[in-house]
Amino acid sequence: MRDILRSPAGLIGTILLTLVLFAALFGPWLAPYDPQAFHATSRLEGPSWAFPLGTDQYGRDLLSRILSGAPATVSFGLGATVLGVGLGSVIGVFAGVTGGTTDAIVMRILDGLLAMPELLFTLLIVTLLGGGTTQAMLAVAVTFTPGMARIARSAVLSVRTREYVLAAVARGESRSWIIGREVLPNAVGPIIVEATIRVSFAIMIGATLGFLGLGAQPPSTEWGLMVSEARQFMFRNPWTVAVPGVAIAIAAMGFNLFGDALRDAFDPRRSR
Repeated sequence: MRDILRSPAGLIGTILLTLVLFAALFGPWLAPYDPQAFHATSRLEGPSWAFPLGTDQYGRDLLSRILSGAPATVSFGLGATVLGVGLGSVIGVFAGVTGGTTDAIVMRILDGLLAMPELLFTLLIVTLLGGGTTQAMLAVAVTFTPGMARIARSAVLSVRTREYVLAAVARGESRSWIIGREVLPNAVGPIIVEATIRVSFAIMIGATLGFLGLGAQPPSTEWGLMVSEARQFMFRNPWTVAVPGVAIAIAAMGFNLFGDALRDAFDPRRSR
């Protein structure tokens, strides 16, 4: 952690990530108003003492809606990443350890899936599953799986020829013991780094799906849905779009910068 905070990107990423996680954990309790409460006489107002970030087209407090929507947005990104990283890592480790024809078949299938842009692939899956937060999370997880499988396989291939792995094979250890005790602990670093960075992509894709009406549904306070609902009023009060847009950017930048700093900490040559 000291190496991460030493770099400017790591320090900024840590600060932004702390703010986002704090809002995700305590935001609903810190909201000054009910996020669904209408204030008919305060529609489309700018920042004021009563409403620090302004109000939307129904007079709802934007600060309260941002704080209340933080858990949904962050949990979507973390949930989709955990599912995608878990499934992709299992496939990549299996292919890397098995090798031979099985490895070739698995990787050719994954190459075919990787040829399709992530957002287009996600939209295709969501269209098949139907709209909704759960369906969108599953779609993002499936989209992340091929890339994570390739990264996990590369990490396993770089480790399985090391001396300590060959020594374990020479001792007659079982394959499961070698994978669990020698391969995975030394291959998990790149997987953790990639997972941290992919949370930012999951948040942005989730916001995109919410904006298109394929993710969170009203009256949810998910940030992408907030942008979608307010876009027709942006010329009357640009704060209705700018506030959730900036919140999405802060969350994505926090995870991205922290992941870059974490990657540098795992690879001293890159940091130099």
